[in-house]
Amino acid sequence: MARGDTAAIAALYDRHARQMLGLAERIAGGRPQAEDLVHDVFVEAWRCAADYDQTRGSVKAWLLLRTRSRAIDYRKSANVARTVVGADTLLATLADPVAEVDVTDRSRLRARLAALSEEQREVLVLGYFEGLSSSEIAERIAVPIGTVKSRVAAALASLRRSLRECEVKP
Repeated sequence: MARGDTAAIAALYDRHARQMLGLAERIAGGRPQAEDLVHDVFVEAWRCAADYDQTRGSVKAWLLLRTRSRAIDYRKSANVARTVVGADTLLATLADPVAEVDVTDRSRLRARLAALSEEQREVLVLGYFEGLSSSEIAERIAVPIGTVKSRVAAALASLRRSLRECEVKP
């Protein structure tokens, strides 16, 4: 793609667009906005393909990070009203946009998220899927910012631990 190969961007689109769309839709709050955001990310990826550094992560991670950033920017723009998406809604819809993860892995991930405490799950949903900053989360749920950060750290550590255990077990 960095050499101008249009077939390369078409292959990337086919491979990653559905998952990017699901992520953008959850954060931006609507399908049309998500489609625009994914389009913008692919245009940006085409223009900035030479900036990609494989030592920093996979192409998929690079595209998803750009998608998440653009969706958060969209959500924070002055003309967008925020809607609250609860943890239960996230868990119910998690399987839909994650096309590259098989059904078993999606089920395991949903189970791991459901096993977190309500407080841990809430900060992950607000931070990762609604795009709120730690200070915005603290304000929304009326706790100190340090509490938000410790809940996020504990939740991520718990998820990492349980997902590693899952990899070890057949």
